[in-house]
Amino acid sequence: MCLQGENIRIIFHVDMDSFYSSVEVAADPSLRGLPVVVGSDPMKGEGRGVVSTCSYEARKYGIHSAMAISKAYRLCPNAVYLRVNMPLYKKVSASIMEALREHSSKFQQVSVDEAYLDVSDLVSDYDSAAELALKIKEEVHLKEGITCSIGVAPNKSIAKIASDYQKPDGLTVVRPEDVRSFLHPLDVSRISGIGKKTSSILYEMGVRTIGDLATYDVQVLRERFGKFGLVMHQLANGVDERVVVERGDVKSISKEDTFDRDTSDMEYVETVIDTLSENVHGSLLKKKYLFKTVTIKVRLEDFSTYTRARTLGAYSSDLTAIKRTANMLLQEFRGRGKLRLVGVGVTKLEKMDEKQTRLSDFF
Repeated sequence: MCLQGENIRIIFHVDMDSFYSSVEVAADPSLRGLPVVVGSDPMKGEGRGVVSTCSYEARKYGIHSAMAISKAYRLCPNAVYLRVNMPLYKKVSASIMEALREHSSKFQQVSVDEAYLDVSDLVSDYDSAAELALKIKEEVHLKEGITCSIGVAPNKSIAKIASDYQKPDGLTVVRPEDVRSFLHPLDVSRISGIGKKTSSILYEMGVRTIGDLATYDVQVLRERFGKFGLVMHQLANGVDERVVVERGDVKSISKEDTFDRDTSDMEYVETVIDTLSENVHGSLLKKKYLFKTVTIKVRLEDFSTYTRARTLGAYSSDLTAIKRTANMLLQEFRGRGKLRLVGVGVTKLEKMDEKQTRLSDFF
């Protein structure tokens, strides 16, 4: 029973700490305390690709996610470098998410390592919410041997900021009366959706903290950023009416590959496109979807990145249609220089019915 009235909202954002590397350490305790980097093969500093995640010990050397794996190797050649083991991470994630669901009637998984819980109908106040959060943290650690950080707040935006506030293994509770004092001193980049480009523009406008953003002329923000200007202003003032809801249907399925060396051999690239198409098709059938649009992603040697798409006349589950369309879209990049990465995806998805599912097995 809620003791603070019907309008109370208490939202958790649960975020696993350095998830991939933490799972690897839990699976192999001999890695504990070592700088662990999960991502591409560094190939002694010549490797391609990026860091997926790394342990907090590795971060002390300046390594972080999305960094080029070659740079990570230069910063710490003695780190333990591991390839991504997605089946293991998904297994651990499923176990954790199952446990989290039991603590909330409103649950929203947003990635393999984070989720929102609306516990408004399960706790009486923020003190009991903090107790529940501690229970969840202990349960995750006992079940899978990894830590998580939890933000407790009146809405999703603040909860997400709070979960990152005291990482790793943190618990940050932001009560309604403390929203302003918590948010306003923080850098504007703490708000989800405000990336490097937007932050840079805001800095030029003299907006460095969330407090600066909260008091800035909203009309100027709308003129500069459109509708997102209003959204940013609302979030800076602690306003976020989004509800915790289970994620809907899959919006897209895609696969990509970074070449070991930049290449202009288009026959080789076409074989990679075919392989990626087969992987996408396999996921499509497993998830029981039809597609209508095929997309490709191309990154050239200068890191310029392009996407191209073509929409078919009808929904399909045909592998040949994916391969043919993807390779057709690829032809635009012949003679454009060497390619660094290619990707294939399908969008505009629709669930198969049982008859379509059976027929698709023959494609």
